[in-house]
Amino acid sequence: MYYSKTGNTGKVAEAFADGLRREKVDVTVKKVEETRVDELLGYDGIAVGSPTYYGQMAGKIKEFLDESIKVHGKLKGKVGAAFTSSGGYGSGGETTVLSILEAMLVHGMVVQGDSKSKHYGAIVEETPGEEERAMVAEKGRQMGQLVKKLFQG
Repeated sequence: MYYSKTGNTGKVAEAFADGLRREKVDVTVKKVEETRVDELLGYDGIAVGSPTYYGQMAGKIKEFLDESIKVHGKLKGKVGAAFTSSGGYGSGGETTVLSILEAMLVHGMVVQGDSKSKHYGAIVEETPGEEERAMVAEKGRQMGQLVKKLFQG
């Protein structure tokens, strides 16, 4: 699920989904405006993407996460991940990703960090190029591996 005003975060969402597909997991990519909170119950993993605005997630993502109180306690054990596109490095991408992950952790979701790079999630500067798309796809692949490990044995 993502919000994208300029299309950049939508491109990141597609790259993330490509990585998930490499792991042969079913993927649904949806805009936040087209997503209902109760739909989250049907997924083993949930990735949320937002542009970075003033070091924070977009209001539409925050509004959706606030509404997710309706399913509080029912997302426990599901895999979570976050991604963002921002105007530049050092412009709040990490705080945006962390704010999304905080909501996931409050829900009891499982979040996997990365000891190598982009520790908290995929952060892309503006429009993702080939190198950034590959990094984002790798984050999706890692999420797919965790989903399979937890839900497919």
